[in-house]
Amino acid sequence: MPSQLIALCFDAHDPRGLARFWAQILGWETRDGVTLLPSDDTGFQIRCLPSQEKKTTENQIHFDLTSQSSEEQERTVARALELGGRHIDIGQSPDDGHVVLADPEGNEFCVIEPGNKFLADCGFIGALACDGSQEVGYFWSAALDWPLVWDQDQETAIRSPHGGPKITWGGPPVAPKNGKNRLHFDLAPPADGDQLAEADRLVSLGATRLDAGRPEGGRVLMADPDGNEFCLLTPR
Repeated sequence: MPSQLIALCFDAHDPRGLARFWAQILGWETRDGVTLLPSDDTGFQIRCLPSQEKKTTENQIHFDLTSQSSEEQERTVARALELGGRHIDIGQSPDDGHVVLADPEGNEFCVIEPGNKFLADCGFIGALACDGSQEVGYFWSAALDWPLVWDQDQETAIRSPHGGPKITWGGPPVAPKNGKNRLHFDLAPPADGDQLAEADRLVSLGATRLDAGRPEGGRVLMADPDGNEFCLLTPR
């Protein structure tokens, strides 16, 4: 059995504060103050991890939050601003229907307008929208055993057979990597799996190990074909 996506992890200067923001936006409960537990079919947790690194560039991953109506879109934006978010300009057009915001630590996210057909059957988190190549989309499809639901003009998207958000990659041009990403995936083999055997499988698919063959704290540190870091945890 392939690895499961266990969590999307945020590096944060104030992990508890960032977790509170996203818990209130998403309506999820928290565990231990920094871990958010999904209340829908999202299928993975959100974890906020302590870091003193400064944010210097746009994140490689951001949330696309869906709206069923214009009023719901306005409520989501107003709620985010009330909780400490802010409007940001990343080059979007004034005619774009989506609203681009940042959370209190500057992590970008979009509140999508109603009527978006691509995300029509997704939940509130419609997508994890990633900057990345077609190759990396193929890698993650094989790594998680999630089918491709979009593969056109070097843009790709995958989705769990059980539903939840899509994970999308926008294709070229891919922004050059500038230091460690502030967001990363945590994966884990199933309970009867083998961590090191799964690491070898991921390497055969195009990943690289970043830990010189020595797991740190039970985690195998790895990078996907675009160089984006992720962690392979022990089986669970």
